[in-house]
Amino acid sequence: MHFDYKTENTCSQLISLDIEDGIVKNVQFLGGCNGNLKAIPALVEGWKAEDIEKKLSGITCGLKGTSCGDQLARAVRAAYDAERQAQE
Repeated sequence: MHFDYKTENTCSQLISLDIEDGIVKNVQFLGGCNGNLKAIPALVEGWKAEDIEKKLSGITCGLKGTSCGDQLARAVRAAYDAERQAQE
């Protein structure tokens, strides 16, 4: 299932990903710091949504109270919930 997530309070504006049976693939960020936002998807490719959420949730960037990693954690939670709802 493809999922797009509009980010909040980060340089990136959108996270696009695919989720299948709780496994996250093809993560892409629109906008933001090019190097970091190529590294994060490479690191989490094929991870379970819950593992991404555990590792990245709560990471902040400066005084923003969130970060691109934290936003990815939120995106995979939303994608996972949407996937489960679609299966019902």
